[in-house]
Amino acid sequence: MKKNWIMFVLFCSAAILGLGILFEKAATHKATEQKAETAAKMPAGTLNADIAQTTFKQNCMSCHGTELQGGAGPNLQKVGSKLSPEQLYKKIESGGGMMPSFKSKLNDEDVANLARWLAEKK
Repeated sequence: MKKNWIMFVLFCSAAILGLGILFEKAATHKATEQKAETAAKMPAGTLNADIAQTTFKQNCMSCHGTELQGGAGPNLQKVGSKLSPEQLYKKIESGGGMMPSFKSKLNDEDVANLARWLAEKK
């Protein structure tokens, strides 16, 4: 009887240890995925405000307003004090919530230029 009890305790200990390792690996994997998703992959370049304004007018103004005051989308007049250029790039590229993704509509350089322009709005 004592032998069965020892085997049972060993089995339960091994099962708990195995589950702990499994959950730890899953948490590490999820953290790695989240880092990869938030990592900035914004192309290098310099701001061209004229092109950024044109891009904004053609793609963003209908939701964010003529003066970035908002409407269907949020106010962007001071967005640069809240989000970095890389965060803005990711948001424009990927969308989220009610905002559509512009990944297939705009090229990477135009998205990056627009993100730099918006980042100056403080």
